[in-house]
Amino acid sequence: MLIGEVARRSGVSARMLRHYESLGLVHPSGRTGSGYREYSEEDIRRIFHIESLRALGLSLREVKRALDDADFTPSTLVDDLIRRTRERIAAETELLTRLRRIHAADPAGWEDALQVVTLLQALGSKSADVRQRAALASASSAFPGSSASPGSSADEVPVPVEALVEAALGESDPNVAGALRWALARSGDGAPALLAEGISSPVAAVRERAVRSLAVLPGGEAAGHLRDALAHPDPVVRGHAALAIGARGDTDAVPALVDLLEEGRNDTDAADTLSVLASDTATADRIAHRLVERLARSTTRAPARGRLTQALAGIPGTRASQALAELSHDTDRAVALTATYLLQLRDAR
Repeated sequence: MLIGEVARRSGVSARMLRHYESLGLVHPSGRTGSGYREYSEEDIRRIFHIESLRALGLSLREVKRALDDADFTPSTLVDDLIRRTRERIAAETELLTRLRRIHAADPAGWEDALQVVTLLQALGSKSADVRQRAALASASSAFPGSSASPGSSADEVPVPVEALVEAALGESDPNVAGALRWALARSGDGAPALLAEGISSPVAAVRERAVRSLAVLPGGEAAGHLRDALAHPDPVVRGHAALAIGARGDTDAVPALVDLLEEGRNDTDAADTLSVLASDTATADRIAHRLVERLARSTTRAPARGRLTQALAGIPGTRASQALAELSHDTDRAVALTATYLLQLRDAR
């Protein structure tokens, strides 16, 4: 079969067939009397094998090795192809994400688009200082004319909220994290739902960053997600959610705040928040009752009983006073002394 016919049947151009021959990939079995290349059925099968391997992403050098090396193991090459394909997909996905974020910023011109690119790159910098400056610049761009960071201009293009959320969920530096949370608080709509997804992350650090970021967001949507987080199996998530909604006056936080006191995590903040929530008699008595219940449990250890007793000091009302009077005779001497001292302070007011 002559080269023209082979090209028609295989879909490989005559020029490419000659290129294959120059690389030693295929050798026509013979020549006609006029010197034209003549391909056998075996040659044509090899051409189809070459095209099949190229379709998998192999280079021509790898194709030649696969066809000519008797010791060649396909599994090794396939494993390498899988790795390279994953890397290529990851790179393309990253590029697609970056392009979507630039599109979401709705730049008016190339200067605006380049400004967004610069901020996105800065948010991913290895330098904490650069990331912090980018976060502050992002916050100022959300509200043109603000003076959030030196050198910011009134016409900066806002960084898409998705980029800020991703940066906040991945940030381990406390100063940068604080700047990012501030930027998110000023970013407008979209952040609460994205951060709520972060609370479902399998990574504990990401869950904590998500709930702490939600805690600084204003509005009912963020508060709703925080209230849902009170039922989360992660005690760290529950604790941050309780402190946040308790500070907003939501008494649903009381059980989780008492948990914080018992566990000794953020116990001072938890006690202060309970004191603020006990603004009316009914709520104060309910909080005091919850504290007394926890004190009475046989599994509550001595240090926790001390913290729970001290928390009663900030709860007004007769129920808390009665509880302190009873605790002044507690078998735990430290608890009894604390309760006696707190009663004296209450009587002196």
